[in-house]
Amino acid sequence: MAGGRIVVGVDGSEPALKALKWAAAQAALTGDTLEAVISWEYPAVWASVMPGVPLQFDPEQLAGQILDQALDATLTPEQASGATRTVIGGNAAQALVDAASGAELLVVGDRGYSGFKAAVLGSVSSHVTQHAPCPVVVVRGGTGGDGTDPGA
Repeated sequence: MAGGRIVVGVDGSEPALKALKWAAAQAALTGDTLEAVISWEYPAVWASVMPGVPLQFDPEQLAGQILDQALDATLTPEQASGATRTVIGGNAAQALVDAASGAELLVVGDRGYSGFKAAVLGSVSSHVTQHAPCPVVVVRGGTGGDGTDPGA
């Protein structure tokens, strides 16, 4: 169905950038619009862990900057200008599931910035494959030191 929406999760990680590029190419093929989504949330122990954070620190603004940089660095100017940019406060996995409501497709990288490299999928990609209201594509980030996947 042309004219739908493809949602892609972006956190600035290499797998997310590959997912962004893949989603933009798919949107161009299908005629769907592209919505790039990033989320942010305060850690539960924010005040005790980060007492030196300046009062003017704005995690929502920082997330928006990361999203803008990712789109501008990864996509063509035409693709970047045509994409909807959405910044959501809250848990990344749930934010993507919610954003995918009514979408044709949800695209995520296989893992973000978590430290659990041994897992096959990251926690966000694992959650959205089980709970998304639409089909999900998980784009592998690669295992080579240069960001390539030697097994592909």
